[in-house]
Amino acid sequence: MANPFSRYDLTGRTALVTGAGGLLGKQHVTALAEAGARVVVTDVGLTQAEAAAAALRKVAPSAELIPLEINVTSLGSVRAAHEQLASRGVTVEILVNNAAIDPKVTSAPGVTHSSRFEAFPVPQWQTEIAVGLTGAMLCAQVFGGEMAKRGRGVVLNIASDLGVIAPDQRLYRQPHVTRDEEQPVKPVTYSVIKHGLIGLTKYLATYWADQGVRVNAISPGGVFNNQDPGFVERLTRLIPMGRMADVDEYRAAVQFLCSDASSYMTGQNLVMDGGRSVW
Repeated sequence: MANPFSRYDLTGRTALVTGAGGLLGKQHVTALAEAGARVVVTDVGLTQAEAAAAALRKVAPSAELIPLEINVTSLGSVRAAHEQLASRGVTVEILVNNAAIDPKVTSAPGVTHSSRFEAFPVPQWQTEIAVGLTGAMLCAQVFGGEMAKRGRGVVLNIASDLGVIAPDQRLYRQPHVTRDEEQPVKPVTYSVIKHGLIGLTKYLATYWADQGVRVNAISPGGVFNNQDPGFVERLTRLIPMGRMADVDEYRAAVQFLCSDASSYMTGQNLVMDGGRSVW
């Protein structure tokens, strides 16, 4: 009988992860390296990319990691990274679009809070969309486009449960803030970007369907990272499983979506949120 896990094996393939220095970015790199892939570890600066790779080598010394700088908001930077890899004989067969800005929700009593829709700054809108959505498009253009020319490849977009449902702004209310306009909220950009990534996933899945490139998304729920206990308590009430995710709980899903184990799956969004979006 054949090894039932052989279709998860990524030995001999090269994956590229954007925003690899972030909380989940490191987990995506680890997941791909565990499955045998060589992983290009990218971040907005080479220092950040090298630091992420160094941290991962401590727990996986045999992993083959290539730190690389990519500013995903710049087509020139994405193309330069592609050319640099090509000059080294490195061909990217798996792209994980993970780079994003996740704005932290904080309170600032006394003024209309800038996270609120009515006061949301246009420059912040442009910056966050440039990283989280335009960046995914540019990386797919360059690396996914090359996959299409070769007739094989995988693109995985990291969306969110907030790409499926709207933010529950009650989670972010501060009891000491009495005026609604001063209450912080989850900014509009995050939800718009994650919804957009799911739309990009469906578009590219059909666009490249006859060129051997599969495109899927994953929508993680909230990951526990020592957040404020009050926030954690409020959020877990909304989750049927009664807890936030552990930081490593998405690894197997990434391995599935990036490997031949999901060979007949494209254009889909895998929601892993402890059941939150079911309620």
